[in-house]
Amino acid sequence: MICKLCPRECGVDRAEKVGFCGVTDQAVVARAELHFWEEPYLAGCGASGAVFFSGCNLRCVFCQNAPISHFVRGEGVSPSRLADIFRALEDEGAENIDLITPTPFVPTVKAALDLYRPSLPVIYNCGGYEKAETIRSLEGYIDVYLPDYKCFDDALALRYSAAPHYRAFAEEAILEMRRQVSDVVKEGVLQKGVAVRHLVLPGQAKDSIAVLDRVYALLGKDTYLSVMSQYTPCGASGAFPELGRKVSPLEYKAVVAHALRLGFENAYMQEESSASKDYIPAFLREED
Repeated sequence: MICKLCPRECGVDRAEKVGFCGVTDQAVVARAELHFWEEPYLAGCGASGAVFFSGCNLRCVFCQNAPISHFVRGEGVSPSRLADIFRALEDEGAENIDLITPTPFVPTVKAALDLYRPSLPVIYNCGGYEKAETIRSLEGYIDVYLPDYKCFDDALALRYSAAPHYRAFAEEAILEMRRQVSDVVKEGVLQKGVAVRHLVLPGQAKDSIAVLDRVYALLGKDTYLSVMSQYTPCGASGAFPELGRKVSPLEYKAVVAHALRLGFENAYMQEESSASKDYIPAFLREED
């Protein structure tokens, strides 16, 4: 597979060697489990059926999932094995199938969903650095798109995520996601639609405010939005002194206040206690 799935367009034959994402064309699942800490509008009071893929087309220096996003850990899976994972999570009582960083494995995801389509919303949970063409190829497969919008300032996206021209790619992809699916809500939970996440970074409240302005301009006040305070120094963030602390209450409150001023009607805010490594999945448990 000559890979041009993401904006990097590596052009690497991933049947033979890895691309920037660090993986070949065989999907790698680091962990699949019921995950109880997603936003209420995604899983209500229940659990998401989280499928954590290994590898990523971003290199976020603060990534909480760095053990699997920056390194390859887990089980190599075929489309039929991935379909079995979907079925098992559904049988365990998952409220959705949450595909986490699936971008490098879009062909495998589609093939698996061709083999078995869960009777649950399928969520495409990604970092926002997507090609609209790749998102277009997913039409009819994905019920809920859950992209990050990480940075407004492209210099920040380049510094912290090694993502050239992040804003333009993220916005084009988000607009394609919205073209495909309108919001359908049942008992407060998205069955179809688009929800945008934004992680507030220390010292970058102004950039976060600019992100909210763009989300409002692109999608309007009705869009589902998560303004996250959970940043905690992880991964390679130690190399960036400005990232060596948590977000201050004042910084987060300033961003939240701006969301309220804009009039977002489906915005989700986090408690300060969420800025803890306790909520990071244990990818490196002893049994692994």
